[in-house]
Amino acid sequence: MYMWSRAIPSVYLRITPIGYGDYMNNRVPYDEFSMFHENAAEYGIAYTSPLVVSRVFVTMPDGRKMSALKWGNDTPRVVFLHGGAQNAHTWDTVALALNVPLLCIDLPGHGHSDSAAPFDATALPLQQNAADIAHVIRELAPEALGVVGMSLGGLTTLALSRDWPALVRKMVLVDITPGVNQEKTKQITDFVNGPATFPSFEDLLERTIQFNPTRTVESLRRGILHNALQTEDGSWVWRYRRDDAPALPEVDGKVERPSTASLWEAIQHFGKPLMFVRGMRPQSVVTDEDEEELRRRASSVRVEHIAEAGHSVQGDTPLELAALIRDFLRL
Repeated sequence: MYMWSRAIPSVYLRITPIGYGDYMNNRVPYDEFSMFHENAAEYGIAYTSPLVVSRVFVTMPDGRKMSALKWGNDTPRVVFLHGGAQNAHTWDTVALALNVPLLCIDLPGHGHSDSAAPFDATALPLQQNAADIAHVIRELAPEALGVVGMSLGGLTTLALSRDWPALVRKMVLVDITPGVNQEKTKQITDFVNGPATFPSFEDLLERTIQFNPTRTVESLRRGILHNALQTEDGSWVWRYRRDDAPALPEVDGKVERPSTASLWEAIQHFGKPLMFVRGMRPQSVVTDEDEEELRRRASSVRVEHIAEAGHSVQGDTPLELAALIRDFLRL
């Protein structure tokens, strides 16, 4: 039996009293634990209230705080890492479908986690992310059967397996390989690098719908409420936009994102059970060539294609993803 846990202050949002509307007429409290029944209803998951879901924090050696959602009272059996510009709540429906103790971590600079440490040009790809995640897993989920990582979370999982191999007993990569590049992620980066602020919730929702044609409006609405904040003047900003985010190097006036190609070696040397889940709709950032290279590097990899999913497999087809994870990790 699960129970709700409210461990953080409420953030106040504006919402109309007759549904989604323009969200600007009345100010009501936002409770991040109040929408699980909507996830369950949308996907036909048996739902018994209350749930045990708590917001937990871990302090890094440098004083920064990392945050996560802990599902259940027992030691988490699975760790989930979300994609860039997302947060731990992206896994809510998957977590409800699995119904086992698990931990969904907010990556540095996302959700309720503090920003990442200053960028270190001498570090290996995603080494700093991996170190933060390793600290959280050691404290909150040391016995996890596996780590599931989507997009940036998947690349971070690879770095974690490279630098802290004992913490990754099994690995699930969701629609990501080290072959990702700026061209393949252009649609995503165009969305993330859009307007810094939005005058109303409806403006933010409209833009989100345009860039996420495979998702239901209801799920996008929930996602925004978890991933955006309303400012004092009534405008909206993304939660993942941080003024103190670590600066990346620039070449000829353009931000130079470090290559992740060396993470192919992490796949090659992993040597443990690995499952790769690929969305087959055009929104995926994985090509046939990427999948071929993955198979070459890890001959025993389990590859699963989901026809109705794009890049955000957990958002498009959460029940199918949960079933694959349950079977792979033997939950």
